[in-house]
Amino acid sequence: MVSFIVPAYNEKFELPRTLQAIRNAAGDQQNEIIVVDDASADGTANVARQAGAKVVSINRRQIAAARNAGAQAARGDMLFFVDADTRINRKHVSGAIAALGTGWSGGSARVTVSGTIPAWSRIFLKVFCGIYFGFNLGAGAFLFTTRNNFEAVGGFDESLFVGEEVYFSLALRKLGRFRILREPIVTSGRKLRIYSAREILMNSFYAITHGIRAAGSRQGLEIWYDGKRETESTTI
Repeated sequence: MVSFIVPAYNEKFELPRTLQAIRNAAGDQQNEIIVVDDASADGTANVARQAGAKVVSINRRQIAAARNAGAQAARGDMLFFVDADTRINRKHVSGAIAALGTGWSGGSARVTVSGTIPAWSRIFLKVFCGIYFGFNLGAGAFLFTTRNNFEAVGGFDESLFVGEEVYFSLALRKLGRFRILREPIVTSGRKLRIYSAREILMNSFYAITHGIRAAGSRQGLEIWYDGKRETESTTI
C-alpha cells in the first residue's frame, strides 16, 4: 500500500485540489492519504476530513516534524510525501512504484510552478533547478521511498527547519540509487508572487551562507515560515 503524507499549515485553499489530484494519481493502487495539520488556524483539518483524508494534528510548525508524524501514522510500505500546494499525476505514482520495485532507494521529480510569475523568477528557477537536480537531490514538494528505507535513515532530521530534503536525499543515496522522475510535478508559484526578488534572494543567501546554523532555527527563514498565503488556489 502507498501512504501519501501531506504536511499542511493553513492550506484550506490549496488542499482540496491537491487531495483530488492524489486520488486521481493513485488510480486503483491501494492507498491512504494522511494530512498532517501543523497548528493551522484556517480550518485545514476540517477540509482534509471532508475530503476523506486521515488527519494527524501536531503543534510544531516544522516541515520535518510534520512529515515524520505522518510517516509514523502511516500503514503503507511505500511512503510518498506531497506538499499541500503540489499536484502529482499517475506518471509520478507509477514511476515511483516501478523505481522502488527495482531497487531504487527513493526519489523525487522535477518541478514546474503554476500561475503567472515574474520574469526574474523564471530565470532564477531555470538556473536553480538545473543545478539542484544536476546534483541528484530530491525536491521537498515530492519525495518517495519505502518504509524500510525511511526507518533506516531515521526519517527527516528534526533539528533542521529548512533543507531537510537535501539531507534526506543524501541519506537515501547511501542506501542505493536515487531516482529523479522526468515528469515534473506542479507546485504553487505563490512565494514568487508574494515576495520580491530582493526578499527571496536575501533569504536564500542567508540560508546558504549560514548553512546548518541557519537551518537549525526559524530565525531568518521568514519566507518559509511566516505563513503568507494567497486567497485562492492557483495550482492546476
